[in-house]
Amino acid sequence: MQESKITQVHGITPQEFREGIISDIRVEFEKLSKNFQPVLPPKYLTRQEVAKILKISLVTISDWNRKGILKPYRLGNLVRYKQSELDQALISINKK
Repeated sequence: MQESKITQVHGITPQEFREGIISDIRVEFEKLSKNFQPVLPPKYLTRQEVAKILKISLVTISDWNRKGILKPYRLGNLVRYKQSELDQALISINKK
């Protein structure tokens, strides 16, 4: 014997029930869209760009790399720095 799956709602038409659900879903999507922040890819900077932003020499950048103040990312001979980590490094330097 096959069991039927029927849900009955009294006092409301199927069209009104459908519209109520759609309305609630739209409200929730609007709430989510207001708080949605797209994920941006990290921006990578060269040593020269970092030196120009911080107004320091390339020697100082190398020194800060050794001390762990800056975190370089290497791809072969290329050295890059994340913009977000550069901002955090500046905050930590100013706290000292």
